[in-house]
Order: sequence, then C-alpha cells, then structure tokens
Amino acid sequence: MSRKKNYMGMLLVVPGVLFVVFFMLVPLFSLCFASFFPEQSFSLSSYFSLFQNIYFQQVFLRSLRLSLLSTAVCAVLGFPTAYYISKHSKHKGMMMAFAVFPMFTSPVIRSFSWMVILGKRGIVNNALVAVGLFAKPQSLLYNEFSMTVGFVQLFLPQMILSLIGVMDNIQDDLTLAAGNLGATKLGAFFHIVFPLSISGLVTGSVLVFTGCMTAYTTPQLLGGTDTRVLSTMVYQYAMSLRDWTQASVVAIVMIVVTMVVSSVFNSLSRKINPMA
Repeated sequence: MSRKKNYMGMLLVVPGVLFVVFFMLVPLFSLCFASFFPEQSFSLSSYFSLFQNIYFQQVFLRSLRLSLLSTAVCAVLGFPTAYYISKHSKHKGMMMAFAVFPMFTSPVIRSFSWMVILGKRGIVNNALVAVGLFAKPQSLLYNEFSMTVGFVQLFLPQMILSLIGVMDNIQDDLTLAAGNLGATKLGAFFHIVFPLSISGLVTGSVLVFTGCMTAYTTPQLLGGTDTRVLSTMVYQYAMSLRDWTQASVVAIVMIVVTMVVSSVFNSLSRKINPMA
C-alpha cells in the first residue's frame, strides 16, 4: 500500500516537473549554449567583448545601482508599513487590500500614469512651480529618478507582503516581556521585532531586486532611449540588432547577478541574525 502511494505521489509530481523542464530549464540551457558556443565551439569571446564594451559597463552599473536603490527604498517604506498593518488586526484586511491593490493594475498602465504625473505639465511640476520652488517645469521623466519611482511603486507591495507574513508570527508577549525587563519600546523593536523580521526583509529584498533587474516595461517607458538597463539591452540586441548571441550573454549576466546578490542578502541576514 505504501509503495502504491509513493507511485501515485510520483505521478502527481510529473506534470509539474515536465512544465519546469520544458519552459524553464530548456530555454535556460539554450541561452547558455548560445552564449558559450557562438560558432559551434566553446568560446568566451562573446563575454570578453561584451565586458570590454564601455556602453555595456555603463548599462550594467546603472541596472545594479537602480535595483539596489529601489530595493533600499522599498525596505525603508515597506518595513514601517508592514509593522503598522500587522499590529492593527481590526482593519488589517482592508489595509492589506490597499497595499496590494496596485498589483492588480498592469505595469503598462502604471508606467503611463507616471508619465502623466511626472510630465512637464503634470501634477508634480505644476505643484513645484506653484509653490515657487522652480521657475519653470523640470525634467522628471526619462531618467533614473522616474525609473526608481516606477520600480518602487511596482514592487513595494511584494516587500510589504513578505514582511507582514513574518511579523504576524512575532508574538506580542515578547515585546511585553522586554518592557517588563526594562527595555524601552524602541529598544524592544530593534532587539526583538527587527531581528525576527530579517527573514521577511531578505525575502522581500530578493523579490524586489530580481524584479527590478528583469523588468522591461517600466524602464522602457519611464527611462526612454537614453537610460538603458540590462532588460532593455537584451531587447535591443535581440530585436533591433538581431544579435542573439550577445542577447544570450546579457541574459546570462542578469541571471548570475541576481543569484549572486540573493546569496549576499542571505549571508548578511545570517550575520545579523544567526537564527534567521
């Protein structure tokens, strides 16, 4: 009977395994093969030529900088928001609905909305001119600022949800016990709540960073043609230049960078909180 259950369990797993193999592993190995075997023989010339390209170096550093900056902003904004939501159980459902509501809107629509808001005749520029901070409208679009705003608005809900899932498991008795032992509310927060929330913070940071590194619509619409990132560079190589080898190399670089940064986040979390 136990063997029959094992066989049935294996059969149930087969569709998921086949899906992962054909729709993730096969395309990934195809990218690796195209980048390492550009002329049917093993060669690293595509990687060397790409990393020696000044334009690629600028795009790579810009992508890394914007992704890290957006992750930091999401962490700063998401942590107090998640803490407030997790501690107010009476209206928790409604507040979580408001937090995740932007995820139900297409990134294209959200990006076009920011184009209207940040445009030279948009709400932000009109307000800045009205209060006298600037004499004329400023260029707030098609630069790193507009891309960062778009990234934060796009991925902040993922950070909030990751933190709420962890903070809900932190018992209030721990902070009460710390207060009885003489700890202030701020001290209890930094010695109890923050260390126990590290795992959620790391998970949210990985999700935000990976999303920022691989997002295409937001940087394409809000960054314009002068502020390229790795995702738009892949499209440029593949669709405009028809250079699939270089497009594969850039895609492999994106995958490696996300894996390395995720490992760094996890190692930092273990140093901050060994129990995480």
